[in-house]
Amino acid sequence: MSVTFEALGVSPDIIARLAADGIDAPFAIQTLTIADGLAGRDVTGKAKTGSGKTLAFGIPLIERVSSARPHHPTGLVLVPTRELANQVGEVLAPLAAVRGKSVQTVYGGVGFEPQREALQRGVDILVATPGRLIDLMEQGDVRFDEIEVLVLDEADRMLDMGFSPQVQKILFKITQPHQTMLFSATLDGAIKRIVDRYLVDPVEHEVESDEPTVDQMEHRFLYVHQLDKVKVAAAICRSTDRALVFCNTKRAADRVAQQLEREGIRAGAIHGDLRQAARERALADFASGKVPVLVATDVAARGLHIDDVGIVIHYDPTDDPKDYLHRSGRTARAGRQGLAVTLMLWNQENEVRVVLRRLAIDQPIVEMFSNDPRLADLAAWNPAEPATV
Repeated sequence: MSVTFEALGVSPDIIARLAADGIDAPFAIQTLTIADGLAGRDVTGKAKTGSGKTLAFGIPLIERVSSARPHHPTGLVLVPTRELANQVGEVLAPLAAVRGKSVQTVYGGVGFEPQREALQRGVDILVATPGRLIDLMEQGDVRFDEIEVLVLDEADRMLDMGFSPQVQKILFKITQPHQTMLFSATLDGAIKRIVDRYLVDPVEHEVESDEPTVDQMEHRFLYVHQLDKVKVAAAICRSTDRALVFCNTKRAADRVAQQLEREGIRAGAIHGDLRQAARERALADFASGKVPVLVATDVAARGLHIDDVGIVIHYDPTDDPKDYLHRSGRTARAGRQGLAVTLMLWNQENEVRVVLRRLAIDQPIVEMFSNDPRLADLAAWNPAEPATV
């Protein structure tokens, strides 16, 4: 018999709100961590993105924090990116409303005034990227002397992005006793040093990762030309029932989806700026096959669990091997041998070769145009063989 939220100690009003959203049973990471979180213990959770960790820390956070005075939040969630801040905020806000608690996101790239005004009114739970939070701190808009619960979400990614000095500066300012919950795909190296220094007798939990390995998928690296790139992607999309295309920015995702449509490919886009209903509709259309191609950003695609994705296309290459595997793993599910295709422009060779080297993928980068017949079946084509076209 599966564990219930009630058995984990979650309050009836929160359970009712979860049920209204169709959430009836906890995911593995929630089952492991919620009871300790509700008990006020410091917690580390090793779990990949998409494992349900937002509720794993969000439920204890909402149940435990007090109402805040102006400029003095009682709950703080640190996240690496604006997209993740919005994602976490969207999950927490309806649950927090059950308790009359407020949730505010703060991040760079937008004006200060709405964020300042919210902090002036009083914010119970603040979801923040490190850079903007420090700006607000240095201008006296936010203080950390009444923080009761601190969450570090995707801590490994935060440090990978160079935020270690900012994170340490914030942690150093939280001097009063508080609960800390840290979630990360890895708990070694720099993450372990943060755990050892800032967490008190933490309970450690780990969800076994089922992230596919390099060997569970086929890889193709194509050198393409800018004006021909969309046509190459379209040719690849025509060779499969369902393709997931990755872009590095929200604007690029929208643009590429529109360009594929002009090539006769039914395509939808999913990214952090879309409303939840629009994201869910795009996902449902993709999962049902109504729209065979989904163009996504990394953050929006985290947590996607869709089987039968025939091909993943790295339209914008990544130089991060973990991101490469995370993207590519969307096609190697349910025991299938997936196919991941990277499209490389002339000035992107260095970042592509970083991935090849770090993941020990021994494969050439082959120039290809959109009229190349090999695009119709890239899985059957051996890149090591000389071209015959």
